[in-house]
Amino acid sequence: MRHLPAVLAVLILTAPVFAQSKPADGDKTRSRTQQLNEERDELKAEYELLLQKQKNKIAEMEAEINRLSTESRLASEKQGLELRKIKEELERLSSGNRLADEKIKAETALKNSEFQRLTLENKLAAEAAKKEIESMTASILKLKAENELLSEQEKKAMITDSAEKMSIELEMKRMDLKERKLKFEKLLLESRMDKLNSDLSLRAKKEEWKKESNTEPVYDPQPFSKGVLTISDRRIPLNGPVYSVSADYITDRIHYFNNISTAPIFLVIDSSPGGSVMSGYRILKAMESSKAPVYVVVKSYAASMAAGITTLAKKSFAYPNAIILHHQMSTVNWGNMTQLKEQLEKAKDWERRILDPVAKKMGISTDAFRKRMYENSSDGNWEEFADKAVALKWVDHLVDRIEETGFVKNPDFGPAASGHKMSFPRLEERTDESGRRYVNLPRLEPFDFYFIHNPDKYYR
Repeated sequence: MRHLPAVLAVLILTAPVFAQSKPADGDKTRSRTQQLNEERDELKAEYELLLQKQKNKIAEMEAEINRLSTESRLASEKQGLELRKIKEELERLSSGNRLADEKIKAETALKNSEFQRLTLENKLAAEAAKKEIESMTASILKLKAENELLSEQEKKAMITDSAEKMSIELEMKRMDLKERKLKFEKLLLESRMDKLNSDLSLRAKKEEWKKESNTEPVYDPQPFSKGVLTISDRRIPLNGPVYSVSADYITDRIHYFNNISTAPIFLVIDSSPGGSVMSGYRILKAMESSKAPVYVVVKSYAASMAAGITTLAKKSFAYPNAIILHHQMSTVNWGNMTQLKEQLEKAKDWERRILDPVAKKMGISTDAFRKRMYENSSDGNWEEFADKAVALKWVDHLVDRIEETGFVKNPDFGPAASGHKMSFPRLEERTDESGRRYVNLPRLEPFDFYFIHNPDKYYR
């Protein structure tokens, strides 16, 4: 930067020379001159700017030097002041130390005097303690002798007490042994009693065991196979006439069994002469609406309404020798002619409702069914053994054997035993006009016969 003024001087001096260049280079020379002038002005401006910056920096440096000079002077003055304070403190401390030394010397002399006094007192106390220890030793020896004497006396007393205690303990052991013997004897008795009670309980359980077959009923979804029908405890008996009470009994059980499962239900007819068409129709509708299939089983005899229930069941089974009987509905009416006519129409309607389904299952008309009744019997009572009724579609299947798996309790026990035990009242013996003794046999079921050896006509 120190060379900038010289450069500017050269430029200023050379400017006229460019102005005097040849006219042939006129425009080019002017342009070059103008460019140089601009460069000169720029360099001049830069130079002035740099010069101003240098002046400002020099001024800042001079201000910093003055500040540092002032701070140095103040620090020197402060240091001198602190040095003077330190010197004054040293002088004060030196004076204090001398006083402290004198004080320590005086205290040391006083403590030495006190030490000598305490040493003398300790010697005197040691002599006094020695005498006291000798006195205490003598007292201890005396007490020791007295304790040994007391110890001997206590040992003697303890030996006496021990003998008494051993005697008491011996007696207590004897009593404990006696008590143990009594407890042992009691346990033996209780054990014997428990064994007897156990035997009695076992005997009672055996009796209870004998009251049941201890087997479960068989719930077979296909209960009929190879001529054998297996009946579970889902069994409803239909015996005697069909009327409102028997209809209630049967329909209630059909509904109950349906609420348990859909396993087959068995309506077992030992012997039934039929009965009310309204009650029978209730039974048929309960069978029809049952989710569980209701199978009808005829063992001996099913007539009229009972025969209709058998034929219209989803499935029916019968022993070969069971009798199924169909006939026209009969009734007794009372009233005037108009009333009798109305009652006859109602009877016809009921007959249609009962006989039409049976005839339809047989594959014939109701009139043809009615005609065949009289062809087979003059009174219109068409009965057939089950082995022939199968061909007529009155029964679906013949069974050779029925297994009643629902009877799991002994019928000779329980509240219902009286009606099942093989103990009947003796038949009343009488004497006829000729002096011969006889008994009257009970009335037979329809189509039944007595097959009895009776050479002297005792049974009548």
